[in-house]
Amino acid sequence: MNTTIHSSAAERFGNWLGSRWRSYVRGERRVSRWLVAQGLPAGAAAVLLWIVKLFVLGTLLYTVFWLAVLLAFVAASAWGASAMNNPEDDVWPFTDMDELRNTPGYDPNLYNDNTHVDYTDD
Repeated sequence: MNTTIHSSAAERFGNWLGSRWRSYVRGERRVSRWLVAQGLPAGAAAVLLWIVKLFVLGTLLYTVFWLAVLLAFVAASAWGASAMNNPEDDVWPFTDMDELRNTPGYDPNLYNDNTHVDYTDD
């Protein structure tokens, strides 16, 4: 019987992420202790760390916003370019008067079709 434990990729990723988070928290505590050792009150050190975190978060959100705007502009430009180069739009949908007369809603007066039997000259 095999007694080795196989962890899934999700478990390994969770362990990796947890170790990175613990490393970040240790570094933050180290910076906080250093600031207190430099003579800054503990409350002010905590506030300073929060200000730095909020500044980093704001910078990231600002960057992501402009990247989203750029992506939307690129998508709109691509959609416009693909709609502009549609060769089917350049073709007249009716090739001759016989096909036009067979379409629903055809009115000979609108086309001045004096060869049609329903044409009335007003």
